[in-house]
Amino acid sequence: MKSSGFNTLAASLVILAATAVVAAYCFFYPSHAHETIIIYISTMVFMTIILALSSWIYKRHGSSVGASEFIAITEDLNTEMIIWSDDFSYVYMNKKLRDLLGIPKEEASQRSAAWQAFGISVPGIEEFEKVINDPAYESRFRNAAGTVTSIAWSTSLVKKRKKSNLYLSTGFNLTELKKMRANLASANDFFNSSMELAEIGLIMSTDRKNYRASSEMVRMLGLRGSSITLSEFRSLIHPNDRVQFDSAIKSTDTSVVRSIEIRIKSADGIYHWYSYRFKSIEGTDNTMPLFGGAILDITQEHEKDVLIERLAYIDEVTEIANRNKLLDTGQEIYDTCRLLGYSYWIIVLDIDRFHIINDTCGYKKGNYILRNFAHILYKFVNPGGLAARISGDNFALILKDYGDNELPARTVRSIQDEFAKMAVDELAAISLNCSAGYSRMPADGSSFLDVMEHAEFALKSNSSNQGGICAYEPSMHDSIIGDNELEKALALAIDNNELQLFYQPKINLSTGKIMGVEALIRWIKPDGTIVRPDAFVPIAERSHLIGRISEFVLNEGCRQNKLWQKMGYPNIVMSINFTSMDFYQADIKEKVLDALAKSGLEPQWLEVELTESLALNDIDYAVSQMNKLRELGVKLAMDDFGTGYSSLSYLQILPITLLKLDRSFITDIEHDNIAYEIVSAVIRIAKSKKIETIAEGIEDNVQESILRMAGCDYGQGFLYGKPMPPEKLQEFFEQNIRK
Repeated sequence: MKSSGFNTLAASLVILAATAVVAAYCFFYPSHAHETIIIYISTMVFMTIILALSSWIYKRHGSSVGASEFIAITEDLNTEMIIWSDDFSYVYMNKKLRDLLGIPKEEASQRSAAWQAFGISVPGIEEFEKVINDPAYESRFRNAAGTVTSIAWSTSLVKKRKKSNLYLSTGFNLTELKKMRANLASANDFFNSSMELAEIGLIMSTDRKNYRASSEMVRMLGLRGSSITLSEFRSLIHPNDRVQFDSAIKSTDTSVVRSIEIRIKSADGIYHWYSYRFKSIEGTDNTMPLFGGAILDITQEHEKDVLIERLAYIDEVTEIANRNKLLDTGQEIYDTCRLLGYSYWIIVLDIDRFHIINDTCGYKKGNYILRNFAHILYKFVNPGGLAARISGDNFALILKDYGDNELPARTVRSIQDEFAKMAVDELAAISLNCSAGYSRMPADGSSFLDVMEHAEFALKSNSSNQGGICAYEPSMHDSIIGDNELEKALALAIDNNELQLFYQPKINLSTGKIMGVEALIRWIKPDGTIVRPDAFVPIAERSHLIGRISEFVLNEGCRQNKLWQKMGYPNIVMSINFTSMDFYQADIKEKVLDALAKSGLEPQWLEVELTESLALNDIDYAVSQMNKLRELGVKLAMDDFGTGYSSLSYLQILPITLLKLDRSFITDIEHDNIAYEIVSAVIRIAKSKKIETIAEGIEDNVQESILRMAGCDYGQGFLYGKPMPPEKLQEFFEQNIRK
């Protein structure tokens, strides 16, 4: 074998083998290409030394170099090498391989040593063909230190012979690289597991057009792979959130980490809420620019926030905005009006007599009415407006002002028409209506709350007119403030026992004897000033203080009547007046029964007076309530009969025991024949129904005489006595007994 030919051939084979091994490994393990190339360069240094040494020897000596010289050169190379024949009649291993296998030099020529080096436990033709033909054949064996070693062999044919061929196999030790790969894989698994446990996905890009997604990101969104384009990723984002995402993509700020909340279609096909924290990193001489960040599923947190906001800003019964939402949104609208010169209306609405409806129909039906009223309001909300429930049966509507001053009143009338249509089926006997007051912002106040209070002023100033619609006027403010002060004073008066009952006697026209009294409330201040009922009762009704007042009248009237009986005075009927709020309460029977029980008064000595308008407001429920009282044995009187829209036919329906003829018929009865005929006819009809009659406002003997001749049973008026405190009435008792 010629020196130059052998050297050139050997070097070429070694370089070719090493290059093949490196190329193959980099192909199969791209993540370790950097470390592989470093090792490859080291190997090439050794091979260059071999080639240079061989060339120097050849040029210097100009003579042949035998196999022994070549073996001597390769003996101490820092890479595993083996020269072998395919019948294993010849085997040579260099020192690097022998040391790795832990085989003495004299045993290294045995075929079993070659089999060990190639990791062949059961020799066969197929196994040797793999060694020869596979450019990166990998063997695994346990080295002298007991560690499993991996060698990638590249084998080349050196010489063809008749009996056997000679091969050169150059090894590349993969053991350290595999350890590095295992460590990297372990670290990568730890990282991926951490991301999976934290449910955090990562997405990165160097050009903002093509992205790489982490395994957790792929799982979360159900991606087909770890590569995804910008357009593909954008298509997964909810259409309403794409503008926000586009803005984030364009961000070039490298100083801070930014965050947005967007909805992305996920693996389950449903949009989930995600927090996307992202940053832009500038490129350097050695690195490319990077953009991306972490995506965290916040659907549950977002749903909690929505629930919290719902609890804070949505009315539970009507499912529209509540007072908190109204005040927040209203102030925002008010500020916008100030800034941009806009104008809005605020309308405050109140369902008329809702407390009666609630007590009559029950809370379930009351809530049904509230919900439907809210839905009616919602129909009339124009762009930028709002419908809200303020409290109880009070609602508000914010409307954009387009320069039409009639818009609020026209809208309320439309709401009233819609609301009235609900009076069907079980609600057919109920009159459904609402009242409203309205103001304009920002013109009518210095804040939204100020404007809304002025709308409420307008509503309160019109409270006596059911179905009324009233615009705010600055002059209303003083009267409302006065009413508010009176309301506060009245509440204190109730607490301080400043309310007293005065009693006006009722006389039997046939005998001239007292048969009963009517209890009338009076407010006597500490300085002795007497406040008449017509000055404070309407305020009490609006503020719901009337309930406390009525309870006082009922209990005190029963107590006083029983006291007079114990004092030996004649048994008389105590008449008390019920307001609509009292009469339509579901537990009226229980309240009356409780007052009778506390005082010990027998029911036949208590009479409840109802006004005509109150009794006929809801005729079916009124009859039901009256029957409950009649079951107790309590008498029932209808006050002010004939002043409203009553019909005599109602006398056949209502279970009353006494009919009070209004003073308007009595005042001029001696000169007004029509008034006399009406009174006479009513008395005759009442007698036919076994209903007693009493005339109010009798002021002289002529009126008394006419009424007695007409058949009227009882009389009440200044002719007999004005309303008086208990001690004065006791004097009246004494005088009347002596008659």
